[in-house]
Amino acid sequence: MTESTTPVIAIHDLHKSYGQLEVLKGVDLVAPRGHVVSLIGSSGSGKSTLLRCCNLLEDSQSGEIKFEGEAVRWKGEGLGRHPADRDQVTRMRTNLSMVFQQFNLWSHMTILQNVMEAPVTVLKRDPKEVEEKARGYLAKVGIADKADAWPAMLSGGQQQRAAIARALCMEPRALLFDEPTSALDPELEQEVIKVIKALADEGRTMILVTHDMKLAADVSDHVIFLHKGKIEEEGAPADLFGNPKTERLRGFLSAGA
Repeated sequence: MTESTTPVIAIHDLHKSYGQLEVLKGVDLVAPRGHVVSLIGSSGSGKSTLLRCCNLLEDSQSGEIKFEGEAVRWKGEGLGRHPADRDQVTRMRTNLSMVFQQFNLWSHMTILQNVMEAPVTVLKRDPKEVEEKARGYLAKVGIADKADAWPAMLSGGQQQRAAIARALCMEPRALLFDEPTSALDPELEQEVIKVIKALADEGRTMILVTHDMKLAADVSDHVIFLHKGKIEEEGAPADLFGNPKTERLRGFLSAGA
């Protein structure tokens, strides 16, 4: 495969347990370059756990995870399995920026400082260059005028857009969104959805865990419906939302209608 055809993230037969509780039961996921993959399903289906396994925030017990064709190296087995190479983990994580439900902005830093922090301290980039890029990303998400504000001075929607700017400033190969709008009221939710749609239109690689079926339908190239740790159904959004094949997916969609 050439670099352009190698998926940014490829997961095969992934199993994840918390003690005796098996949360992921042999899941496959492929995120090609420039594609948006959405994970949907009821609470407890394993969506967020799968996303955290992508970013190696969670250790899985078996299965393969590849980032741009490079397989994560493991040591140990089962519940004792952990990544074998911490440098590899750090390198992969810096290329997979995650946006959480709860914005996770540092309250003692201005918005600009929040956005600049990781590129300067983790990637050791020049602060002047990072500041220029950070201000550009704040403008991209529509809050350039909030650069010198403190997080507590911003609405939830503005804070989440700042978190997206912070993720973009790492200039990652992929963006991972874990229910990015679930903590927001409907009006503020639309601010964030607009930004996510714009990023999708730019052709950015994204994996999106969302409860918003309209957002998943609008931005996704591929949708995965998880049920009790397994992929119940997957495919193009037009197929999953327009013609669901399984009873479980039909029930899930009708319950949210």
